[in-house]
Formats: sequence, structure tokens, C-alpha cells
Amino acid sequence: MATVENVAKYFISLSQESTRYAITPLKLQKLVYYAQGYHLSKYGERLFNEQLEAWLHGPVVPCLYRTYRKYGYLTIPWKSFDNWDELTIEEIDTIDTVWKEYGHLDGKLLEELTHQEDPWLETDINHVIEIELIMDYFANQLVAH
Repeated sequence: MATVENVAKYFISLSQESTRYAITPLKLQKLVYYAQGYHLSKYGERLFNEQLEAWLHGPVVPCLYRTYRKYGYLTIPWKSFDNWDELTIEEIDTIDTVWKEYGHLDGKLLEELTHQEDPWLETDINHVIEIELIMDYFANQLVAH
């Protein structure tokens, strides 16, 4: 199983500063959420162990928030990903798939999308989003597509 830190670092390595593919902390949180949901629906298991919480601006992994909050609304600088031996082919596929689907969208639009989805809507603010809720929601989305 991947760590949420490696998932985040891989997303950052896919980013392109000063383009629509740049990553802010807000965008990173939403990409990580979508990656967890996609992985749960496709492979039936978590991508990472850390819990997501329903915060005012959408789903958040608190430890990632603490790591990247120093950037505020600014772009997180690009950095190459060197931990290839710590991700499986399936985990890489998940991150690549989510990046292709959502990487061109900005954090505010991704926030708006998450605010229309059951996992965030059905969870009280500042509470853990139950993994079963994420799995059920994304399994239904995968079937719909």
C-alpha cells in the first residue's frame, strides 16, 4: 500500500508550474481524494491508509494539509519523483488515471465538484469520511461510466 506522502509527491512530479497543470495545496488534496476513490472502486482496496476528513473546502488528509499549508494559495514547486520502488503498477495507474481526468482542473473547481458528491455531502464538517462511503460512491461512478 502506498503512503499518502508518496501519492502526493507523485502528483507533484506530474505538475507543470505556471500552467493549468500546476498544483496548489487545495488541488493536491482533491487529487488525493479522487485517487483514493478510484483505487477503491477499481481494486477494492485503499490506495493509502490515512483518513480523509470533510473540511469546509472539501475532503482533506490532515497530515498533507500540515505538510503543504505553507504554500497557501500558491503553487507547490515541481519536484521529480524518486520513490518508484515504493509504488506498485496499480498505484501508479491510479495516480496517472486521476491526473489525466482531473490534472487540468484548478483547485476551486475540484472543490466545487467534491461539494456535489455524497462522501462530502453525507459527512459532518471536520469529521472522518467513512471509507465505505467513498468506496460505494466511486464504485457507482465507475459503473456509470
